[in-house]
Amino acid sequence: MGEEQSSTSSAAPKQKKQRQRNRPRNKRNRLQDNEIQSPNESAMQKANSNPNQNGAADKTREQVMAEREAKKQAKLAKKQKTTTPTAVETAAATTKPATTIITEVEQTTITTKLTTTTTTTTKDNVVAAVAAATSTKVAPSSEPPDSNTGEKTRDQIKAEREAKKAAKQAAKTAKTTGNNNVDTVTQKLNNLEVAPSTAAPTDVEKKKPALSKAERRAIQEAQRAAKAQGQTKKPNAAPTADAKATEKKLPSVITTPAAAVKESKRESESPAKSPAKLSPLKTERECKVKLFNHLVRANHDASLFINDARVHPSIARLGVQYAERTIVGSNARCIAFLHALRQVVQDFETPAKKEFGRSLDGAVKYHVEHLNKCRPLAVSVSNAYKQFRNQLTQLPADTPETELKEQLAHFIDTYVENQIGKAAQAISSSMQEKITDGDVLLTFACSSLIQYILEEAKRRKVAFRVIVVDSRPFCEGQEMLRRLHAHGIPCTYVLINAVSYVMPEATKVLLGAHALLANGYVMARAGTAQVALMANCHNVPVLVCCETHKFSERFQTDAIVYNELCDPNQLVMNAKCCLNNWHKSRLTPLNLSYDITPPELVSAVVTEVAILPCTSVPVILRIKPEIGY
Repeated sequence: MGEEQSSTSSAAPKQKKQRQRNRPRNKRNRLQDNEIQSPNESAMQKANSNPNQNGAADKTREQVMAEREAKKQAKLAKKQKTTTPTAVETAAATTKPATTIITEVEQTTITTKLTTTTTTTTKDNVVAAVAAATSTKVAPSSEPPDSNTGEKTRDQIKAEREAKKAAKQAAKTAKTTGNNNVDTVTQKLNNLEVAPSTAAPTDVEKKKPALSKAERRAIQEAQRAAKAQGQTKKPNAAPTADAKATEKKLPSVITTPAAAVKESKRESESPAKSPAKLSPLKTERECKVKLFNHLVRANHDASLFINDARVHPSIARLGVQYAERTIVGSNARCIAFLHALRQVVQDFETPAKKEFGRSLDGAVKYHVEHLNKCRPLAVSVSNAYKQFRNQLTQLPADTPETELKEQLAHFIDTYVENQIGKAAQAISSSMQEKITDGDVLLTFACSSLIQYILEEAKRRKVAFRVIVVDSRPFCEGQEMLRRLHAHGIPCTYVLINAVSYVMPEATKVLLGAHALLANGYVMARAGTAQVALMANCHNVPVLVCCETHKFSERFQTDAIVYNELCDPNQLVMNAKCCLNNWHKSRLTPLNLSYDITPPELVSAVVTEVAILPCTSVPVILRIKPEIGY
């Protein structure tokens, strides 16, 4: 320090002499020189006067760092919750106690709530009791009092605000219920402490690993399945072994009062979620493949058919028949829909100050949506509904309601007669020229139009025989075989896996169709494409018989874009089948209703208009309104 003073003292006169040489000597310059010299001297005095102040600042930083480390250790101790009682006692000097639930801020809020609700005479007693209870629970912290003053002040402010709100609510309730007993409240405060010996594990080494989200979800699903099985089979039975195993896997959790309230809410909500509501969703998810999630299937829910008062009884009955597959086939479904629609029109009553056509259109639309929920509508049903709506828009407004109903009933009868009855006669007359003596006709599944053509050929006494190819799960070919045999037609019945053995015998293949798409593809019962492919390999002509009311404007090149799913349990033959317990495995059977046959495999399409190639479908769709079909 002496050397620094001598260097500064020697540098000052040199600067002063240099300035005196460069500028004239006056009083102002002398004052500036004194001002330059004075800061240097004051700095030296400050450096020599108090050498112990830096040390004090260093000590303060160390205290701050120690406080931060103590806070971090306290947070980690709360997260782990695995500290033993001895470890808690040793850490009580630096961290807040982990076994107590009530903090100082909560104590202040409780005291303020108690003081506001109680009378002025008992205020001092309550505060003293709460202070005594808190003094036995909360250990004093060893941190410096100046370090957390800011945080405590904020917490106290928040506590005061909450206490004011609670005081207002308590004042309102005190008017009706009266003053509560102070002793009981203080006793509840004393009992809020949780014993660490019962909640914490005895051995720190035997702590259980933390479970991931996937493991927790799996445990929850297993518990729900066990509860569902127990409620369905034995409502009052003991829990199963699987449920006990899953309960053993769950870690022990310390339940606070808030957590107990949440658990009670969950338990109160859980009985509402009955297994009857959860099981259909689960089975529906299990029955679907991700690639076919956009497809729908028939709905067997009884609430659709019973609880809706807006649905006409004939439509409700038809929905049940659709869902249970009592009525199958495009023509049969279309005829049943039109007959039910006639009943709706006859029983319809126009609301007051409403127009008949518009109100009836809304009612019919609601009924069609109901049928679509029961089972996806066939193309023939959709086309018939479009024609009916078109007829509704053309109804005159000044005609009585009874006459309008008669016109709609006449339209329905005419549509069934022309589009289905006369169309079948026209197609049959065209096909009679193609069927000759000695023909072996191969058909697939069951088609009412193919049945009508073969019966007409039998009436003409043509010598031919039929090979009926069938496939599971519906085995509709058996009904076709029964009908043909009743008319005395010789038949052979094979399954689709043996079609390659009987195809060389066939001379023609006659197939029905669910719909004929605008790009020429044929949508029919699943398995039709395989039969057409086998016929193409053996150079056997394939004739598709289809009425024009089944023509669709939709384009489709595969069976995935649009199709109908059936129940996968129908693929299970018996208890010995390998698919019997498919629910327990990862296997998901796929049961599609229809497939798509490309136009390259079809020789011609026989319609009531003419025998056409598949590519002429757009032409028929364009000229159909003009020719009156």
